[in-house]
Amino acid sequence: MEQTIALLQESGAVLEGHFLLTSGRHSDRYFQCAKLLQYPDRAAAAMVGVVERIKGDALCIDAVVGPAMGGIIVAYELGRQLGIPGFFTERDDAGIMALRRGFTVQKGARILLAEDVITTTASALEVARVLNALGAQVVGLACLVDRRGSALTLPWPLYAASRIPAATWDKGSCELCKQGLPLVKPGSRKGI
Repeated sequence: MEQTIALLQESGAVLEGHFLLTSGRHSDRYFQCAKLLQYPDRAAAAMVGVVERIKGDALCIDAVVGPAMGGIIVAYELGRQLGIPGFFTERDDAGIMALRRGFTVQKGARILLAEDVITTTASALEVARVLNALGAQVVGLACLVDRRGSALTLPWPLYAASRIPAATWDKGSCELCKQGLPLVKPGSRKGI
C-alpha cells in the first residue's frame, strides 16, 4: 500500500483543496487517479499487490468490470494481470448505467468490480445491480484508492491498493464552505 501511495504522490494524483465529489459530497482531498494511470508501468505496479491478495485468497473470477470513466483502466489492468477479460459499464443516453459496446456476461459469471476511488461505493453498487440483473455474481471489489475510512461496509471483500481516508461533508455541513473556500469539481460526471 505504501508503494501505491508513493506512486499517487509522484504522479501528482493527490490534490488538496475544496472539491465536489461525484457522490455530491465535499472533500478537502481529491484523488485524480488518471494522473497515475496514464503511465502503464505505474498502473501495473500500483495494482500488483491487489492481484497478489486476490490470488492468495483463491478468489475465482471470470471477469473484471468497472464503471466508466474511473474504473476502465483499473479493470483493464487487473484483467491483464489476472489473465481474464477486463471491461466496463457506462451510462446510456438516459443516464442509466448499462453494459454496452457488445460486452456480455454469462449467467453465473463471477465478477470482480474495479474502481479507481471509492468514497460512498455508490458507483460500485450501481454496477453490481446491472451485473446481478444479467445473472452474474459479484464476488469482490478492487480499487486503487479506498478513501471511505471505516464507516461504510461492503457486501463483498475489498481489495484496495491504498487506503487514504479523507474528510467528506454533505453540502450543508461542509467546513470548507463555511470558510468560503472556492469549490472545484475535477471529476468527469455531469450534473452533480
